[in-house]
Amino acid sequence: MDVLRSPWRLAYVTSAAQQAGCVLCRALETAGEARSLVVHTGPLCFVLMNLYPYNAGHLMISPRRHVARLQDASSEELQELMLLAQRAEVVLGETHRPEGLNVGINLGRTAGAGVEGHLHLHVVPRWNGDTNFMTVTGETRVIPEDPVATAQRLRPLFAK
Repeated sequence: MDVLRSPWRLAYVTSAAQQAGCVLCRALETAGEARSLVVHTGPLCFVLMNLYPYNAGHLMISPRRHVARLQDASSEELQELMLLAQRAEVVLGETHRPEGLNVGINLGRTAGAGVEGHLHLHVVPRWNGDTNFMTVTGETRVIPEDPVATAQRLRPLFAK
């Protein structure tokens, strides 16, 4: 049997259960730190790497304010959310050259939300064949870059 190791996940896995509160709010508190997953902070929203990405470059965009649903967000927050999604499309195009993107919001656990209490939009780069034998038969996804390293590459491009 082959074993794939991802040692960069250990710190999160062992500390996540011990930390109370919202994972997105905690991530925002680390903005500016070298190992932060936050790649951009705007006046009302922020962009961060997904620590458990579906694909390389998987971003999440969230209001800074802790709101759970679209109906709880202000018009200004929703506008900035979509403008940052547009910026993410450009940045990921430069860095990862995806053939497509999935952009979506999961509202509620039944809809697939892993973080239910804090609204966030996923931007997932996609390539033809990115669901290959590893994902289908091995139930394993191979992500070629540590999200912290990706965050460091993306920050300057969001700053433009």
